[in-house]
Amino acid sequence: MHIGVPLETRAGETRVAATPETIKKLIGQGHQVTVQSNAGLNASLPDSAYEAVGALIGDAGAAFGADIVLKVLAPDATELARMRPGAVLVGMLNPFDDDSIARMAAQGIIAFALEAAPRTSRAQSLDVLSSQANIAGYKAVMVAANQYPRFMPMLMTAAGTVKAARVLVLGAGVAGLQAIATAKRLGAVIEASDVRPAVKEQIESLGAKFVDVPFETDEERECAEGVGGYARPMPASWMLRQAQAVHERARQADIVITTALIPGRRAPTLLHEETVQLMKPGSVVVDLAAAQGGNCPLTVPDQVVIRHGVTLVGYTNLAALVPADASALYARNLLDFLKLVIDKDGQFHLDLEDDIVAACLMCRDGQAVRVNSR
Repeated sequence: MHIGVPLETRAGETRVAATPETIKKLIGQGHQVTVQSNAGLNASLPDSAYEAVGALIGDAGAAFGADIVLKVLAPDATELARMRPGAVLVGMLNPFDDDSIARMAAQGIIAFALEAAPRTSRAQSLDVLSSQANIAGYKAVMVAANQYPRFMPMLMTAAGTVKAARVLVLGAGVAGLQAIATAKRLGAVIEASDVRPAVKEQIESLGAKFVDVPFETDEERECAEGVGGYARPMPASWMLRQAQAVHERARQADIVITTALIPGRRAPTLLHEETVQLMKPGSVVVDLAAAQGGNCPLTVPDQVVIRHGVTLVGYTNLAALVPADASALYARNLLDFLKLVIDKDGQFHLDLEDDIVAACLMCRDGQAVRVNSR
């Protein structure tokens, strides 16, 4: 089959959907691969690196005109118009964007959004959310360290002792756990909070202290278990108690990293303005939920602002700040997904009995497969 890898044109997007490593494997399976010129340049992958493994270098029309198109983000209207009916699109297409999915359906393509893959052991190798969140958690700490006007570790010098930074991580999913691990490597003192009691052991194993908010009702305990590895919205009574615990910890923290997200919904508010007002001057907040409204109402998407003496970082695409490794991991995720939709003869095969394929399928035959309620 002919596989196309276009250049990502969204502002700030530096990743690429395939690397020489994965393209070499695809070509080894008998496929022809066309990479749009300069598609990998921002990820330190020049055209010559792709040509060295047998890829063809072409323009946008050649990449989007392929049988299977590999993307990082959903195509815009101009890009979508370049795809032919019946073509297959694979990428992070935002399964909760009904309008975008409807446009893809109208174009007559078959689209797979890998964010919709089930959180199962079998799907781990193609879990794009985890691979990219892992990078975001790491980069969040590095960005915070850059903005923080003091050292992260404790230092004992001839001029005196510098205390270690106190870091509070809100949300202990993949990004939060990586943030804890990275902050620990930098010598910080860390506390972390999450609605799910099951992550307490993971938090403590990484060297952080768990901020425990006890459950008072069966409803609170049931919501905390989550669904498919994701957190669920918690009852107002628990959120109030958690807000008070976070308020007290944040006042003492030097750096707060918030990572709480609920797929398809606005991010929960965890860090209120009243709390920010009481934080120490020079403190830093990195809000990984900025793209979904933010865990702090003062966060401004894609900007660094100072409010009440606190620096708030609202970068919405932290993984794109580490484009080489982010692309490498993402490309491997795509390669593993393609194994499920390409048969042993090298042809596209849609197996709806496969739970991963069925979950990721967004549209086919001119119809959206799943429409999300708003």
